Amino acid sequence: MIHALELTPNGSGLEQPGQACNRVLIAEDDALFRKILRSWLEAWGYQVTVADDGEKAWHILQEENAPHLLILDWIMPKMNGVDLCQLIRKRDKSPYQYILLATAKDDKHDRIRGLEAGADEYLSKPFDKDELHARLRTGSRILMLQDELLKSREEFRYQATHDGLTGTWNRRAIFDLLRREFDMTARSGMAIGLMMIDVDHFKEVNDTHGHLAGDAVLKEIARRIQEVLRSYDLVGRYGGEEFLIVLPDCDLDQVRTCAERIRRAMADEPVCLGDWSIPVTVSVGMVIANSLLATEKDALAAADTALYRAKNSGRNQVVSGGVHTSTLVPSS
Repeated sequence: MIHALELTPNGSGLEQPGQACNRVLIAEDDALFRKILRSWLEAWGYQVTVADDGEKAWHILQEENAPHLLILDWIMPKMNGVDLCQLIRKRDKSPYQYILLATAKDDKHDRIRGLEAGADEYLSKPFDKDELHARLRTGSRILMLQDELLKSREEFRYQATHDGLTGTWNRRAIFDLLRREFDMTARSGMAIGLMMIDVDHFKEVNDTHGHLAGDAVLKEIARRIQEVLRSYDLVGRYGGEEFLIVLPDCDLDQVRTCAERIRRAMADEPVCLGDWSIPVTVSVGMVIANSLLATEKDALAAADTALYRAKNSGRNQVVSGGVHTSTLVPSS
């Protein structure tokens, strides 16, 4: 038997605060000075990446997990530190990268030029080891705060677009995504499959086993639905015990096959919650729509009508409906 599993929210793709702040890029063409810097930083617990010219440093910064703390020498072959600073700031990439510009130039105008190029700190060579350590800690604190803010922003964005119980798209988000798919296919003329899914006799689950058990059943239903779908198909909680599924670029047979797999995924195995074994079935109304001939509202209305027919015909079945027609044909 399949046991109910709680869905976890999709990761935001952000690293945990502190991970990125612990990596440092040293761009320095002097081999001895580069070696000294590296030994200091590794002794302080930083993960160090090195480059012996500005061009190599720029390539490293294109990588997915590039360091966020940068120590750049002003004078380097191929690309100097000031030009590299300007490239980094023009890119305007999030998350922010904290730059220490190191140079033997100590003229006031040079310091101003370096800071205006985008450096956060300016260190004159030879610089004090303890001062470098303190400046790096300052940079790490700033990056830590940034990471926490970005993580909070992504969590708020997730909460605004996802159902808090099932982890699927919420009603507003799935409608927006459906509208987007119709807009995209209006140019290509491809068809879109829609399914409206309703859990049969769900009130009995709540009445018999309680609302917490009902919540667990809904989570498990969402998990089983997502297991059947393609990676780019969309599923959202339409409301209560109903789900809306959007299948881009599908024909009628593909939508019907998917709907039957979802129906069987529920009917073939009860949901196990502790000592309870709760049988679950779903009714499915499905349509295939072409955005050149129908709107998303037309498709939703047709899928909803097909779902109504499925429930009135005995439940635990798939019924297909046509857009702009009242003829509904039960699937085989």
